[in-house]
Amino acid sequence: MASKHEIKCINKTDRYNAHERIRAIGGQNTDGSRWKLSQEDAIAGMEAKKWQFFVRTGGQAVDVTVAVSRFGNKYLKTVADGEQPNNLLSLYECVG
Repeated sequence: MASKHEIKCINKTDRYNAHERIRAIGGQNTDGSRWKLSQEDAIAGMEAKKWQFFVRTGGQAVDVTVAVSRFGNKYLKTVADGEQPNNLLSLYECVG
């Protein structure tokens, strides 16, 4: 069974394409330590059923899913988002 983790921050690239702008995601473990994964590692872990991710928006937990752009590139987005992954892109930048 996949373990579920809240994404609290992201790191972006300088690209303007919304599907290619997230470079890494991060959060905090229950022991207070921080974790950070590249988007590629997060997607691989999700597809292997190792991890599930979610974000909090408006006090609600919203699941993160793997989507595929019209160019065939995989990227992360929330279930609530349309074509633009705004819920993730609006998170704070991960430090470090």
